This record gives sequence, C-alpha cells and structure tokens, in this order.
Amino acid sequence: MDDLSKRPDALSLANCPVSRTLDVVGTRSSLLIIREAFFGTRRFQDFTERVGIGEAATAARLKDLTASGFLEKVPYQEPGQRQRFEYRLTDRGRDFFAAIMSLRDWGETWVSEGHRAPWRFMHRDCGAEVHTVTRCSAGHDVHAEDCVAVREPRPASAETAS
Repeated sequence: MDDLSKRPDALSLANCPVSRTLDVVGTRSSLLIIREAFFGTRRFQDFTERVGIGEAATAARLKDLTASGFLEKVPYQEPGQRQRFEYRLTDRGRDFFAAIMSLRDWGETWVSEGHRAPWRFMHRDCGAEVHTVTRCSAGHDVHAEDCVAVREPRPASAETAS
C-alpha cells in the first residue's frame, strides 16, 4: 500500500476531487445558494434575499452553478408577467446533499458556540433527524484517525509517460 503521507508529490491539485469541487462551489455564496436550493428556494429574488448578497453576485453564482450542472433553469410565467426562470437542483446538485449536511454537522459542533443550527433535515419515513456518517465499503463507521490516504494505481500508459 502506498501511504500518501510519505509522498509530498502525491497530492497534486490537478486531479484532486476536493480541489476540483472547490473550483465549482468554493465560494460562501455558492454554498449558501445550494443550501437554499435544498430548502426549496427556486427563484432569483428569493436566493438574493435569503443568502444576503446583491443581485449581481446572485446572478453570477446561479450562472456558475447552472453551467457546472448543479442547478437547471426551468421557465415559468405568472399571468400578465414576462417569462422568468426557476433554479432547481439536478441529480448532480442533489448528490451534494451529504456535503451540505457535513458542513452543517461540523459547524454546529465546532463553530456554533453551543447553539444548534436553526434548521434540521428530518427523515420523511420515520421522522428522525438526519446526520452524516462516514462508512467504509464493508459497512463500518469510521473516523479520520482510522483512515490512511493511499495512491490509486496508475494506468500503464501513465507510468511509461512519466
């Protein structure tokens, strides 16, 4: 097993999924817009008000999140009004749920000064509160100290090119 802690070159940003994710959602306003989308927010003005940013910033973040496939624009038109768009989570956006929940759980534990977050997600079927859990593929709950980062084997063509 190749232990990455002993290989300073192993954590290149070029293929790092954390770095690539931050390229898409790495701003505070982007993460808060995604959070609002999980709450059911759909319309431009509601995102602007609920996230507390200006219209130009809202437009830029919604454009970025739409271009990256987190949100999709869906047209709607109220009687007597021009056509407008709602922003809805895509499958890609909905798959980000665990990341939002992890940020909430961590923030509530470490930076909320003993205060509970003002919102909860509850399991629709049983009513229990939802939290994130890290689990290995064999089904064991794990903590950071139980893990070691290892390098994925390189394809043969990559090895001969380096």
